[in-house]
Amino acid sequence: MMLEDELNVSIRERDGVAIIDLIGDVTTFAEEKINGAYAQITQQGSKNILLNFRQNDYINSAGIAILIGILTEVNSHEQRLAFSGLSQHFQKIFRMVGLAQYADIYQDEDEAIQGFTDTSLN
Repeated sequence: MMLEDELNVSIRERDGVAIIDLIGDVTTFAEEKINGAYAQITQQGSKNILLNFRQNDYINSAGIAILIGILTEVNSHEQRLAFSGLSQHFQKIFRMVGLAQYADIYQDEDEAIQGFTDTSLN
């Protein structure tokens, strides 16, 4: 069993938002892939970032620690981060650990894109 292949990470752009699609499990093994994707879009100058958990099955405490690390970076680069596609269970956990204080949580990608658009107009 190859644990480090549990997560597929891809990057795309939509309406001025850099979307990082996370397909699979977010655990210790995901750190390099997620941080690499984040570094890549930051180098490209992206200011609005969406972590899309559309097909995510499992996030453990190490995975949450990775996301907290990304949030710290986002703040220092004056970027905005949002999450979408989380199950109800993980939405609750993200709120409990305080991630929701620093990043908006949306039901799906369309809602998240709309959220970025609405707030950039203000």
